[in-house]
Amino acid sequence: MLPTPKKYMVTAAGAEGTSKLNAFDNALLQAGIGNINLIRVSSILPPDAEFDADLRFPLGALVPTAYGSITSDIPGELIAAAVGVAVSETFGVIMEFAGKCSGQEAHAAVSGMLDEAFATRGLKIVERKIAACEHRVNQVGCCLAAVPLWY
Repeated sequence: MLPTPKKYMVTAAGAEGTSKLNAFDNALLQAGIGNINLIRVSSILPPDAEFDADLRFPLGALVPTAYGSITSDIPGELIAAAVGVAVSETFGVIMEFAGKCSGQEAHAAVSGMLDEAFATRGLKIVERKIAACEHRVNQVGCCLAAVPLWY
């Protein structure tokens, strides 16, 4: 059985690269999570998980992460990504978004998805954290927004 994560952070960044994979890697580095291995997870924040804006990970660690990303090789295109965490009195929900829009639009999309998720569950949001970024592509760009979870 895997341990349940006890900490999380919310981060977002955009970057350029010479390829889509390099742009993604550079966005990971800018977001502070470039030297770990992301294990993509769905969208539930464990009960009692605590926010830690300065969360650090061992190099190469396998880190459960909910994230959204977009890459583009269309010069001048505006791309964005956002991630949000909303917490009830019992547990939290994570929502991710990435698209061809502004950071403000990505932020609004995630906020609306969190509202819907909590309305569907009949829960009240007591805390909300959202991180969003936008990037105007020069050659090859990426936006990434993520919620890494840790022990």
